[in-house]
Amino acid sequence: MRFLLTSVGEQKADETLQIEMGKFIQELTQAGVLLATGGMELGGSVLKSVGGELTVTDGPFAEAKELAGGFALIEVGSKEEALELSRRFFKIIGDGEGRIQQIY
Repeated sequence: MRFLLTSVGEQKADETLQIEMGKFIQELTQAGVLLATGGMELGGSVLKSVGGELTVTDGPFAEAKELAGGFALIEVGSKEEALELSRRFFKIIGDGEGRIQQIY
């Protein structure tokens, strides 16, 4: 099962956080669980199609603390495994918010 995990807002990364996150990413990569990870532009663009016409509206659209700022695409056996990896992620970065969505 594949899941897209996103974290909201921008984290203030200190050296300790970077080291711990690097270890976590390396562990998941070596285990074959982590398929992709990275940061995302805050805001981006919204695409809307109405009657065959595409409208593009550039962001940002909300406060940075409400926007997804990073992602991880993982492949695990269950949603429970995805939740456990999310728990470990938040133990490293501290307080925050995120989302888990299964990818079909």
